[in-house]
Amino acid sequence: MQGQEAAGATPTPRPEKSSAGAECCQLVQGPIIVGAGPSGLAVAATLSRHAVPFTVLERSDGIADLWTNRTYDRLRLHLPKVFCELPHARFPADFPTYPSKHDFLRYLRSYAARFGVSPLFGRTVTRARFDAAAALWRVTAVSAADGGRATEYASPWLVVATGENAEVVVPRVKGMERFDGEVLHSSAYRSGERFKGRRVLVVGCGNSGMEMCLDLCEHGAKPFMSVRSGVHVLPREMFGSSTFGIAMSLLKWLPIKVVDWLLLLVARLVLGDTEKHGLRRPKLGPLEIKNITGKSPVLDVGAWSLIKSGNIKIVPEVESFSGNGARFVDGNEMAFDAVICATGYRSNVPSWLKQDGELFTEDGKAKAQQQQQPSNQWRGPNNGLYCVGFSGRGLLGAGADALRAAADIAGRWQEWVAAAPGPKISSSV
Repeated sequence: MQGQEAAGATPTPRPEKSSAGAECCQLVQGPIIVGAGPSGLAVAATLSRHAVPFTVLERSDGIADLWTNRTYDRLRLHLPKVFCELPHARFPADFPTYPSKHDFLRYLRSYAARFGVSPLFGRTVTRARFDAAAALWRVTAVSAADGGRATEYASPWLVVATGENAEVVVPRVKGMERFDGEVLHSSAYRSGERFKGRRVLVVGCGNSGMEMCLDLCEHGAKPFMSVRSGVHVLPREMFGSSTFGIAMSLLKWLPIKVVDWLLLLVARLVLGDTEKHGLRRPKLGPLEIKNITGKSPVLDVGAWSLIKSGNIKIVPEVESFSGNGARFVDGNEMAFDAVICATGYRSNVPSWLKQDGELFTEDGKAKAQQQQQPSNQWRGPNNGLYCVGFSGRGLLGAGADALRAAADIAGRWQEWVAAAPGPKISSSV
């Protein structure tokens, strides 16, 4: 728990009775932030600039667990660094336009140190509920270091910053348990080096699936990519500039459908007809799909040329697995040595957040995003609940939401301080 000392008198924390299952309860100053990834760090840094104390709870043993422990070695930011900066801190000038995973982690660690963000690590939040009688959020967290000891933290404000990629998604496919080869999720994939000479089926054709196929190919493996539905593949750059940057500029002047048409026209000129090689384009345009579902188009970093040359082979959706391979929905069967599920992640919010009102859907996504109202998705129904990193707009969206949420909390914090005079105490509890 930390934060700068707030101006003026600060209310003295009073003891609170803990909920069933928690060994003690701590009334903390300022908001509770769940998650120490980029979203949580952005909120904490902005609160620090507002001189508001905060407590960050993180289940892993370090910041940015997804980036640190669940990404492949060759990963780079798919967007230029200018679109991936967190509030109040630019990337170092000597960083490349598309920073590597290791560059990005260096940036995040420096960011946390610069703004004095010191999360409580090894705290897995198991339950968060709003106590209307006390007007407090009660958050129960289990400490791995203390043998599973449960502590309840209480605050008028709760920021959900666990993101949309908290838990892996592994498809349930008939017979997968009978497959004799190796099966792993993309979160466990690091490099194609150990797959040299092996036939590898990659299930999923998003940015991760495409890039892992590229990595496998470069390490001498034989990758096959299973495609279930349509996918938009766009060049990462057009006319020497970022495709994303061009799209954002065009959206200031043109309707989204027109921008999508222009993007697909240029993509056809640069890449050719993707459908000829098994990658059918959806009926809706790439930006329209992103707005509705949060699913990003694939920005090609080299896989497309290998698909056209046949070094990466496109296969249909998997119908079932056998001991030595897979059967596809078109009836064909192939033998494989390994299967990588590049099937993404999901939110874990529904498993621990109770009584969230109207902020989240049953599958843990922001309701406002589903209703295409991203500007309203960061705050709950006036009960001190906020969410950051659920807009479907990546790091850029998370930064914008962090600024809004922190400013709103800062205003309420100052009102709370003014309404509850008491002896001035340190903001660290």
